[in-house]
Amino acid sequence: MPNNSRSKIITSGVERAPNRSMLRAVGFGDDDFDKPIVGIANGYSNITPCNVGLQTLADAAMDEARKVGLMPQVFGTITISDGISMGTLGMKYSLISREVIADSIETVCNGQQMDGVLVIGGCDKNMPGGMIAIARLNIPAIYVYGGTIKAGHLNGKDMTVVSAFEAVGEYLAGKIDDAALTAVEKHACPGAGSCGGMYTANTMSSAIEAMGMGLPYSSTMAAEDDEKVQSTLDSVAALAAAVENQLLPRQIMTRKAFENAIAVIMATGGSTNAVLHLLAIAHSAEVDLKIDDFEEIRRKVPVLCDLKPSGMYVATDLHKAGGIPEVMRILLEHGLIHGDCMTITGKTVAENLEPVNAFGRADRSVRAPCHPPFRRSDLCSRPPGDPSRKFGSRRSGCKDHWYQEFVDHGPGTCFRFGRRLHGSDHGSQDKRRGRSRHPLRRPERRARNAGDAFADFGDHWPGAW
Repeated sequence: MPNNSRSKIITSGVERAPNRSMLRAVGFGDDDFDKPIVGIANGYSNITPCNVGLQTLADAAMDEARKVGLMPQVFGTITISDGISMGTLGMKYSLISREVIADSIETVCNGQQMDGVLVIGGCDKNMPGGMIAIARLNIPAIYVYGGTIKAGHLNGKDMTVVSAFEAVGEYLAGKIDDAALTAVEKHACPGAGSCGGMYTANTMSSAIEAMGMGLPYSSTMAAEDDEKVQSTLDSVAALAAAVENQLLPRQIMTRKAFENAIAVIMATGGSTNAVLHLLAIAHSAEVDLKIDDFEEIRRKVPVLCDLKPSGMYVATDLHKAGGIPEVMRILLEHGLIHGDCMTITGKTVAENLEPVNAFGRADRSVRAPCHPPFRRSDLCSRPPGDPSRKFGSRRSGCKDHWYQEFVDHGPGTCFRFGRRLHGSDHGSQDKRRGRSRHPLRRPERRARNAGDAFADFGDHWPGAW
């Protein structure tokens, strides 16, 4: 029978008859008082598109929890929208809202002696706030991400909310007129879901999945797709198993798990807000994590994804190309994440990734069309001291020169953009000269499909140092 060691304090014994009477009023029956009580922390609001779809997930979670032998109790928590508050005094409330969210979830779960909690959120501060609460409580828990928004479309281009911010700048600079600005405004955010690029919400959802507190693939699903509901149902089943087996968050959220999360953030080009939030989550989980640890991991991990705001693609493109499990598969194969970390599935990271093959396909021989594979035999033969091996020598026609940049300049090289991650201005120089900085950035080398969200390195991956 599932473990109800906490909630039985308020449901068992003669002296708890008043407590049971109140629980009967909200739907408990005779057979329900021995079941584990789990909280559904619901971040629903129509304040922001990030959270407007969460009620559907909360309702699905409530129904599924009853089916698997849990007694769910739903409660709300707050949100504000950074995207709406930005540029106003409202932003002074942004970071503090994270603490209010964490405090509210902790208060309800401890005040009601809940046996577990499923947190549903979708906005910038819902994510870290919920995770801080989970770390503090250390009761069986899982995070359900509300999902990413689908890309807006205008004139053949994908758009996100940042497209609207950029359009304001263009308008003020006199580059576009009122009609063009209005068109961007109307098309940038087409429906429910968090901002579509690798902004804070998608960065934190990816970190939560990588850490093992969210189910595989859950962090890049579109909010409006049916699979998001199915993932929520699967999350309830995972929570039920965690309650029964007393799998606790701090058994999952170890130092190694935080390192995995940081590695995935670096590989996807995630938001620097992750530094702020992961340090706070680690503190709540009593894990020794310092800001210097981010730099140490950054020096080892290449950027694998070409995602907005700095790149071309959005989170749903990454999802089609295999999602965070595909990123983690690549990193695990080259020793850049820890495969022995426990996850909320009851399996280790390595065990979760066993069925994950190239671009999420079951058959490794079937690759999603992407960049032409590069092989060791094609490497530039110029000696290390030859100046022609330095940046910009792609004019010589050596198609695998990107690998030599890695050899010459070390693991800080960003393969997608062909520049150092910490400040080289070679890319901007070449842009002014009208040249593409990287072979993978040339239109003729791009396959126009979701697989192009990854740089496909073929049989030889340059991160294998």
